[in-house]
Amino acid sequence: MSSRTPSGPAAARPGWAQALATVLAGLVAMGAVAAFGLWAAGAADLPDNAFPRVVTATVVAAAGGSLELSGDVGGLAGTDAGLTVMPLSVTLAGALVIAAGFLRPLRHRAAAGAGELAGWAGRIAVPWLLALVGLALASRQTFEVSLGEGVLDDLGDLFGITPRIGFTTDVPLTVLFGLLWLAGVLVLALLVSRGTPLPGRLSRFRASVRPVAYAMVTLLLAYVVAGVVVGLVVTGTRGHPADTFAVLLLGLPNLAWPALTIGLGAAWNGRVEGPFGLPMPQVLDEVLRTPDVSTVDLGTLTERDGRMWWLLVAAVVLLPAAGCLAAARSPAGTPAWRHAVHMAVALALTVLMICAVGRISAYYGLSVLGIGDLGGGLSGRLFLRARLWGAVGLALLWGLVAGFLGALLVRGVRGSGGAARGRPV
Repeated sequence: MSSRTPSGPAAARPGWAQALATVLAGLVAMGAVAAFGLWAAGAADLPDNAFPRVVTATVVAAAGGSLELSGDVGGLAGTDAGLTVMPLSVTLAGALVIAAGFLRPLRHRAAAGAGELAGWAGRIAVPWLLALVGLALASRQTFEVSLGEGVLDDLGDLFGITPRIGFTTDVPLTVLFGLLWLAGVLVLALLVSRGTPLPGRLSRFRASVRPVAYAMVTLLLAYVVAGVVVGLVVTGTRGHPADTFAVLLLGLPNLAWPALTIGLGAAWNGRVEGPFGLPMPQVLDEVLRTPDVSTVDLGTLTERDGRMWWLLVAAVVLLPAAGCLAAARSPAGTPAWRHAVHMAVALALTVLMICAVGRISAYYGLSVLGIGDLGGGLSGRLFLRARLWGAVGLALLWGLVAGFLGALLVRGVRGSGGAARGRPV
């Protein structure tokens, strides 16, 4: 007489109801974080009951969707606008919830074939695809733009010009990038989870990939937690809680993860021009608001705020800690040089991801009869992008050192533990 356990071959496979629940839970988490963040930023006061559509557009952008800005100001005026930014707090919330839902029915199983994993991922992808299409179609809104006071307002009244600017979504690109985002979340979840089986052909990567993948995810989450602590301290000491919570709920990783690369010595280029910008610390706004393109690195930040050297201290502490974590989850006999190589590759890929998703670009220009872009406060531009290959090269060096140190420290702990167990009591 044999008994069947959840890890046996007759274990029930996750079905459509679980897939739908996983997607709904992820969307609810993303929508809640986006709604509270936008509310804290003052978006609830937008005209024409636009708040729900702004929330859906934020969720679309967080899932990798493509937003398009457009303007309508008549034949006597012109406008140009664009926005490229991922609200990574919303992205992170959805990724964590969907990954947990994906892994839950797979935990503690002895084996799972490639077909089963692909089928389970496909069942999640179908409701996710339908949700993406629905959100993309709902993310459409236009707003009136005030011409301010003075000559531009007089020209607008004279010619009956009422500028409007709005946003829509590119549905095909949203579906494409949204599905790629989902695939990345599910693959990363499989790589990070130690209790989830891999198909036979991929099991050989368990010892080399999973430890460093887990260490990198933990490192990124540690920077986010540190950012939350700093944000709460700033709120308690300087006030402005609404602004701080807007940043925490919409774009905390947009600040925390580039801070990781700056702590490694990497540099970013950027500039803020005009009357608007994105929520950011004052020191960063001061560095970026210059006549020419600015360099954002440890040197330029510490010139305005000496506390920015803590970014270097954080890297010196957290990178070796991540190396220790990866080494502790690896087989005991793995050579230190191999730990170092694995850590270097993992950190380089992590920094490459940060540089890709951390880019920010926003611009807006309005002119009436050729007047406006050169004055009147009706145009602005903001961008921030990493010096990619320098950042990746530094990540390789830091990863080699952190991986080697972590392996040596863990080997010393294991050795002393073994010696202690070998002594007679």
